Amino acid sequence: MSGEIREAVRQRYAGFAVQISGSSCCDESACCSSPEASDGNAACGTAYSAAELKEVGIDGGVSLGCGNPTLLAELEPGQTVLDLGSGGGLDVLLSARRVAPRGHAYGVDMTDEMLALARANQKRSGIENATFLKGTIEEIPLPNESVDVVISNCVINLAEDKGAVIREAARVLRPGGLFAVADMVQIEELAPEAKHAIDQWAGCVSGSIPADEYRSHLEGAGFADVKIDVQSEHEIEGQGRIGSAYIRARRGSSEPSS
Repeated sequence: MSGEIREAVRQRYAGFAVQISGSSCCDESACCSSPEASDGNAACGTAYSAAELKEVGIDGGVSLGCGNPTLLAELEPGQTVLDLGSGGGLDVLLSARRVAPRGHAYGVDMTDEMLALARANQKRSGIENATFLKGTIEEIPLPNESVDVVISNCVINLAEDKGAVIREAARVLRPGGLFAVADMVQIEELAPEAKHAIDQWAGCVSGSIPADEYRSHLEGAGFADVKIDVQSEHEIEGQGRIGSAYIRARRGSSEPSS
């Protein structure tokens, strides 16, 4: 089912990219938007302040995520940052500003339309120390031990093989490097029909895993000091409960597991 899931995700986010390019805000069905919001406008950019958006020259909501991972990352000038599933580029551009002038921020995304949107946002922002790369988060196009911080915003749950993504994050991180992501986790086991619904997978529901399983993947890949902080919980129409969570961990000094 891997190819089917990946194509469903690609199509969904290609559509979002086209929509966002012609609008100041995201769709009401956007992945991981706040379920409490009654419309798309209320859901857009809720994790980002107006000052942050102004900082990178973006007026409208370009995040389809479930949090703001840059709040977790404790970025410092000179660091190298990688955003997994960088979408419209907001987190990459914010990170690039914070690690300037000697640091650099990379974004990886598999969707051409999102990469085009991110590069247009970068051009508009005037931020030069950022690079958007085409690739998948299961096979990151960067060398071993090349980044200090890995961030992501509600994207790892979209991958069918979370373990592969987390092992890749460990591979590209330098020893002691920080993994700081916002993602969805299962609070209550999902009903079988929810787990196997392709549209719900692309919508950040079916692909979520329990926090304990997330922790196991991280520790198995050589991460330590794992912290999973659930921010909010949401009922999925009687099919189970999921929650948005902030997840932090440090890559150990030894070689990550393969």
